[in-house]
Amino acid sequence: MERILTIALNPAIDVSCDAEHVRPTLKTRTMNQMHYAGGGGANVARVIAELGGRAELLYFSGGFSGPLYDRLLDEYDIVKHRIEMAGSNRIALMVHELSTNFEYRFVPEGPTIDPYELEPVHDFIEAYEGDYIIASGSLPHGAPADTYSRMADVAQRKGIRFVLDTSGEALRNTIDHAGIFLLKPSMSELEKLVGERLDENSACTVATDLVKRGAAENIALSMGKSGAVLVNAEGIVRMRSIHVREASAVGAGDSFVAGMVFWLTQGHTVHEAFRFGIAAGSAAVMTPGTELCRRADVYALYENGVTRAHG
Repeated sequence: MERILTIALNPAIDVSCDAEHVRPTLKTRTMNQMHYAGGGGANVARVIAELGGRAELLYFSGGFSGPLYDRLLDEYDIVKHRIEMAGSNRIALMVHELSTNFEYRFVPEGPTIDPYELEPVHDFIEAYEGDYIIASGSLPHGAPADTYSRMADVAQRKGIRFVLDTSGEALRNTIDHAGIFLLKPSMSELEKLVGERLDENSACTVATDLVKRGAAENIALSMGKSGAVLVNAEGIVRMRSIHVREASAVGAGDSFVAGMVFWLTQGHTVHEAFRFGIAAGSAAVMTPGTELCRRADVYALYENGVTRAHG
């Protein structure tokens, strides 16, 4: 079995609940409260475990909320590599308003990391022997912008496929300095990267240029309800979104990344993995709150052939 390491440097305890109405000033009574171990890398690891794979998770944990985060991770078949930090894991809240079906998401910045706290992370990656490293999510405050770039450099030197799903300066710095096997930006993240509004055609042009200059071997651009685009040296493949019953869009991107990498480790081509990733992302939309996708839904969407590629 191929080894997959996912990285969560700014993990969060995700709390989701329902409320009939959300109003200012007045108390908002909630129900159906659930707790999950969240953050990009943790979400990816959870989905890989749900799909039948086994991921390793390298993550920060500390402070008053760290022990709860650790216990939440115990619910999944994930190999945990915990790095102690001085700060506390952030706690994010998602409220689903039943009367409107709107979602309200409150996401704190999280703790500030001292750069020396990152050294055990880099040491672990330097010693890691595996097939994939997935860096997903934002960098914590205090982490240098080249944090993911350093990881990508190590992965490239060791022949490990590096997958990146981040934004802002972390994204800009990494694509400017290191080769990436799979890059998964959203449309808004790509627009911020180039500093202009993009439509599907201009976004494909930007992604093609990134591939040509060696910034990434494969780029899977997610466009929400408009579907997704895969760009690599072979050309451009477009897939439209799958029409499903929508419950929550939380974690759809993480499910997409996890689905792609998991399917690649099962011996499938990048194009088939892209189609499987679309199914995983669509399946995540079908679940409430931060539950992410369910294995049966992913395989049903994929095997029913509802995602078809076209150039």
